[in-house]
Amino acid sequence: MEYIVNAQMKQFNLLMSQTEEAYHEAAVKLGLSDSVMLILYTLCCFDGECLLNDITAGASKQTINSALRKLEADDIVYLKAFEGRKKKVYLTDKGRRLVKDTVLRVIEIENEIFDGWSEEEKSTYVELTQRYQVEFRKKVKEL
Repeated sequence: MEYIVNAQMKQFNLLMSQTEEAYHEAAVKLGLSDSVMLILYTLCCFDGECLLNDITAGASKQTINSALRKLEADDIVYLKAFEGRKKKVYLTDKGRRLVKDTVLRVIEIENEIFDGWSEEEKSTYVELTQRYQVEFRKKVKEL
């Protein structure tokens, strides 16, 4: 069987993998697992509190729940019921200190890189990445 993969698609996939690898390396250097990094990063995006569903969008529910239980036991986060069956996740004071020493350092790196781009470059990158993701998800559903 012959597999034909567009050369640019190969490069795109390699870049995506290398980006994921760089985030993994950052998490390891900061002493965090990938799932803990995802949880804390998401909480930063929502100013220290978010719906549980906002976090589980990035990994398996089982992985996120295991990481959340550990973070709860370590007094980094706490969960509270919110609007019926929904739950919200909150950073504790200890969690905010941990975020400052870890995830916020990664966000600063991201912002520094993005701030070095022109507005047109930023818009183009975000627009094309979003377009690719939407189209890819649509086609996966059609499989």
